[in-house]
Amino acid sequence: MNKNIQIVALRQQAIFIPENELKHSIAENRDIALKTTAKLAKLGYIPTERLLSALLITPENIHSEFIEYIEEVKGVHLNWAPLIKQWDIPTGETIQDHLFTFFANIFDFTKGTVLQCGHLIPDNTFDLNRYNGCPFCGRPFVIEKIELTASDAKLKVLELWTTSDAIAFFADLLTSKTALDATQADSLNQLLSSFPYPQEIEPAMAETRMLVIDFLVANQQAEQAQRFFKTPTDILRYLWYKKTGFLQLVKPKTILKRTALNNKSHFGRPNATDNSGGKAVELKKIEIKLKYNRSFSRIIAKWLNNLSMKPEQICEIMHPNRSLWVRFIRAARLLEFSKRQGFETLKIILDLFHQENYTVWQAQVNRYKQNNEIENALKMLQQRPGVFSRALFSYMLRFDYIKVIQAFEEIIQNVPARLVFTLNMYAQLYFARGGSRVVKPLGGYPKKILPNKLIYSHSVEVVQTMLTSIESLCLKAIKMRFQKENNPNKTIYIEDQLFGMPVAIGDRSETIQDCSAVLQGQKFSLEGETLRLFMHWGKGLQPQNLDMDLYASVYYSNGSMIECFYGYHNIKDQAIYSGDVREIPNELGAVEYIDLNLPKLKEAQANIVVFSCKAYNMPALTMNLVVGWMNNKSPMIIEGTGVAYNPAMVQHMVRISNDISRGMIFGYLDVQNQNVVWLEMPIGDNNSGGLSKESILTFISRLNSKLNIGSLLKIKAEAQNLTIVNTKENADEVYDFRWASNAAAVTKLLVD
Repeated sequence: MNKNIQIVALRQQAIFIPENELKHSIAENRDIALKTTAKLAKLGYIPTERLLSALLITPENIHSEFIEYIEEVKGVHLNWAPLIKQWDIPTGETIQDHLFTFFANIFDFTKGTVLQCGHLIPDNTFDLNRYNGCPFCGRPFVIEKIELTASDAKLKVLELWTTSDAIAFFADLLTSKTALDATQADSLNQLLSSFPYPQEIEPAMAETRMLVIDFLVANQQAEQAQRFFKTPTDILRYLWYKKTGFLQLVKPKTILKRTALNNKSHFGRPNATDNSGGKAVELKKIEIKLKYNRSFSRIIAKWLNNLSMKPEQICEIMHPNRSLWVRFIRAARLLEFSKRQGFETLKIILDLFHQENYTVWQAQVNRYKQNNEIENALKMLQQRPGVFSRALFSYMLRFDYIKVIQAFEEIIQNVPARLVFTLNMYAQLYFARGGSRVVKPLGGYPKKILPNKLIYSHSVEVVQTMLTSIESLCLKAIKMRFQKENNPNKTIYIEDQLFGMPVAIGDRSETIQDCSAVLQGQKFSLEGETLRLFMHWGKGLQPQNLDMDLYASVYYSNGSMIECFYGYHNIKDQAIYSGDVREIPNELGAVEYIDLNLPKLKEAQANIVVFSCKAYNMPALTMNLVVGWMNNKSPMIIEGTGVAYNPAMVQHMVRISNDISRGMIFGYLDVQNQNVVWLEMPIGDNNSGGLSKESILTFISRLNSKLNIGSLLKIKAEAQNLTIVNTKENADEVYDFRWASNAAAVTKLLVD
């Protein structure tokens, strides 16, 4: 069985079984299928009737392989013992205990117990019977795995995936009309390794093309990658992706600034180690060097030489990233290759580029804008609808908004649908007169910015008119696109759950979801009275000082905020922390938990609880760190050793796939509405005061402003005169949660 496809299938809540394996007799496999179903239930899954039928005719080795993979994803064989035993009961430790132990280890003036780590724990300080490790340094001594047991947890439904399903999903990823998030990008790489590339499909997004190009280059097929380079920016984007890991053109100074910020440790102390266990990273050595051997330099030269565009157009497109191009031209020895036979076009391009003997379109637009020649500026912008859409709001505030909106209306049908939806979603936030909004610069951390100052030069009525005109124009354009589609159907079914699922536009996730792939802003309803956060890190690593921290920040209706973390273990039984692990044991990793008592939080008038994880002694979160939460109708038991993890109760979990962020907010609890929202907000500081309530609420309001799938389908139904029905059986078109879980397929609704 192909494990790559199995990885992708589980993310879509399915099990992959090749058609050629569906051939055994039911009589032979009945007991095997029953045992597999029981194991799946203990892992939090239940098979559909179709999958169950397939399990009855599938050999035992296939069952073992996918069960083994699910156990790997859910961390069944890892260490789940926290630092404190029965951590729901206070240990009574105090700051004085830590201080007394500190001086006792320096001056050796008292009696006590010497632990495996070498620390002396004085008598009458910490109750060592309550700990699985050293309460002073945070080194765990106890390794405790979990035993799978039956529970009454709400099970996730698993569907059957065959080869044809995998190929269809492969095509959906390639043709997605929005940029792929980290989970989708990783899934695409898995499928590129499993199937030949479908030559008839052209990737819809530039970022997707980069992933395809990277796969071809890695497999010595660089010549075939030429067809995917449309402009010189594509070449630059790919080279920069290989250097930095960013699929977008993030400026070098942004990367350096973010890295330098990460390297500022807690209380200004230097970081103890990096992610490989080596020495501290020195800020003066942070730089981005470019170097290519001659064989790859020749490939780059060919790519640029063989572009189908005219040299003047190529140079104009290169101009906005001129400083980057200069570096790549030198690193790849392009001047040297331009003198060789067969690279005549490259020579012309480099001559024009160095002499700057070409017209820059953006420079003309800027000149017209500075001279207030609005008619000429708008005519230029109409030539490039995508650029026009991104500049629309600022132009409306600076010039006659009626002329601007009229000019935009003439070309709105040429604007990519994702940009039309983005304008409609964020207009409300942009034109808000008070407060602030949160933006996420390419490669940087989210930041709070004030409204455009020009808003205050217009009256409230005029600004409201601008907002209304944008929203009505975008809605009209969306409806017109749906109306142009020939749809013979008469009825449509829209599952209620889709009204809580955002459309995949913006806010690209940088974490990998191995169990189920959902979009930022997805809401999860709670079943029981306890929500348990968990964080696991250090899988596969040697023992070392690797301190990651889990936080729950509780915001109350009176405006106050209290954090549950290593410095404050218990917030009046509303939030309880399992102890600060600062060193990881061998290979199996370490864990921290926080329990949130929903009734007590509600009684205390808490509004929201924000979940975050941070690196304490590292420049960034360690790779493969996993965070998530559990929920269950029945009370979730904490065993004697403190193990509080049950894979069947996991509602959502994500895995860190890069090491660029110092910390991350990974969700929040809406206390009054009793639901959890998954989000991903990287944070760069490492102190407890780094979570601004205003910034978080602004980011949440941005998520809430996103169009949901259900509302988009209602627009489609209205535009195409479809009757919405209440049951799937009576519908010509069915849109349910399983369909919507494939975010790439949902983007087909973004009609261009």
